[in-house]
Amino acid sequence: MLQVIRKVLLGFLVLFLVPLAVHAALYAGKDRPTSFRNADWSSVGMLPPADADRDARLLIFTGRTGRWKGIFAVHSWVVFKPGDATTWSRYDVVGWGEPMRTNGWAPDGRWFSDTPRVLVDVRGPAAAMLIPKVKAAIATYSYNHFGDYRIWPGPNSNTFTATVLRAVPELETTLPSNAVGKDFRAYPYLGLTDSGTGIEASLWGLLGVKFAWIEGVELNILGLVAGLDLRHPAVKLPGFGRIGADDGTAIAAPAQAK
Repeated sequence: MLQVIRKVLLGFLVLFLVPLAVHAALYAGKDRPTSFRNADWSSVGMLPPADADRDARLLIFTGRTGRWKGIFAVHSWVVFKPGDATTWSRYDVVGWGEPMRTNGWAPDGRWFSDTPRVLVDVRGPAAAMLIPKVKAAIATYSYNHFGDYRIWPGPNSNTFTATVLRAVPELETTLPSNAVGKDFRAYPYLGLTDSGTGIEASLWGLLGVKFAWIEGVELNILGLVAGLDLRHPAVKLPGFGRIGADDGTAIAAPAQAK
């Protein structure tokens, strides 16, 4: 029995604590903004003005969080515009005041000076079909009152975006493994993964496991995730996210005006 415990502890050390310590050292060595006020929140210029493109469009962004939280996690948000819309709509959940924020930043803005990564980029009729589902998920998001937000284990910004993704399994995507809070649920869960391509067991997002084609293999301990990407071979490590082959995520670019 003692030998089994030692193996479990060694596995936890190798899969979770060592990668996190390495990422913390690398993160500390980079020049990062020290506060909200001196961070860069400006647009990176990925998206055109909404009225320059008549097509509907739906995007999910992620960006590294600030200060010490950046060691562990990314922040995520939702952006869309219906066809012929003259403005973009951006939705974030944050940890101060009322959690839900609408158009608090540029749709493609940096997050704590970090250039955002595009996780989803859907255009045209496909986006027009999905946007009503996204809007309904946003409107019915449960943790939208003062005091509902919790950095760990959730509900936080990634809990919100994961809720939106569950409403649109047609996207066949999942948040990155370092989106801490994505697995939070208010109850123990056993059932299909968010994409519907496998199974998941989770205890409040603190302890869980997934086996799925889209999500791959994920082991969640205290909100930290290690695992494998099966579709696009890669390892998933705490702090780093995924390391391996290109996973084919979208790259947003200004569309030509029509």
